[in-house]
Amino acid sequence: MRMHEKSELSETSPLGNPTAPVPDDTILLGVSTFGDVDLAADGTPKHHAQVLRQVVEQARVADAVGLHSFGVGEHHRKDFAVSAPEVVLAAIATATEKIRLGSAVTVLSSDDPVRVFQRFATLDAVSNGRAEVILGRGSFTESFPLFGYDLGDYDVLFEEKLDIYNRVRSQNPVNWDGRTRASLRGQMVYPHVEGRLLPTWIGVGGSPQSVVRTASYGYPMVLAIIGGEPERFRPYADLYRRTLAEKGHDPQALSVHSPGYVAGTDEQALEEYYPHWLASRNKIGAERGWGPAGRGEFEAAADEDGALFIGSPETVAAKIVRLKGTLGADRFEMKYSSGTLPHDKMLRSIELFGAKVAPRVAELLADR
Repeated sequence: MRMHEKSELSETSPLGNPTAPVPDDTILLGVSTFGDVDLAADGTPKHHAQVLRQVVEQARVADAVGLHSFGVGEHHRKDFAVSAPEVVLAAIATATEKIRLGSAVTVLSSDDPVRVFQRFATLDAVSNGRAEVILGRGSFTESFPLFGYDLGDYDVLFEEKLDIYNRVRSQNPVNWDGRTRASLRGQMVYPHVEGRLLPTWIGVGGSPQSVVRTASYGYPMVLAIIGGEPERFRPYADLYRRTLAEKGHDPQALSVHSPGYVAGTDEQALEEYYPHWLASRNKIGAERGWGPAGRGEFEAAADEDGALFIGSPETVAAKIVRLKGTLGADRFEMKYSSGTLPHDKMLRSIELFGAKVAPRVAELLADR
């Protein structure tokens, strides 16, 4: 199926369309994590198994406080515990009732698009239609050598695998030729998703080419805003909606994924979050050749125009409302984990995000 062709199945169903735009006075709120490894009481890193069990507990709390979505990222490195998002999400499905379950992101370039569809279609079945997949390139590259891929093929791998995934998702027989894997001839992929197409987003870091590709396929888009001012992403949001219309696609939802942390006061949130943010930022920065960060960079990112959604419920709610006005975002997903930030503090942040931030956002949007 070409990217502009229609599937025999509808995007809508009795389960609803979770990727449709929402009204101007609404924004859906969710949380996500990479399974960042925090520390045990003796100061040593916790075992990955313990961290994974904590993630299930964190998702249970997010569901209990009424948040819309819960996402887990895919990484293949020591400081993150989640390498198989759909397995973790399947465990979460048994412990929750309503919350939507997605990846943040699935690294499609180093995976098999047929298996990605099969795993998330299976998750959708066992969760009673709550699954969604966010496809992306990922911000780390450890998966390429791990699974035998050449970083020199970075672009063609994503292009071809997205094309395959798009055809498989149609739930029609798949015919495909390319250079990154064997051809497919009339192949049907199972299991099928019940009553609709598998909800699928594409995560974008902020390049115009990625935005246009996402819109050309007609997929909803997730903007990963982890640095700089959200305002600078407005041209990408405009480009996305304009390209959707030019390609003849229906309007799709736009989501934003950013780090954040909620505590009782602004001062408490900043002080509790900062040392964990700093250690993680400087560790990754050293790997990538960045200079060391400090308090000034942190406070700039945490101010009202920055990319970190950190503070009291009132402060974080006001910042989300500004984001809605700036980008017309339909969903905001806060990455609540950060390096060695303790489990109990993550739980409290999730509780406040659902119980205090969400209703305050609704009030502020209603009053605009």
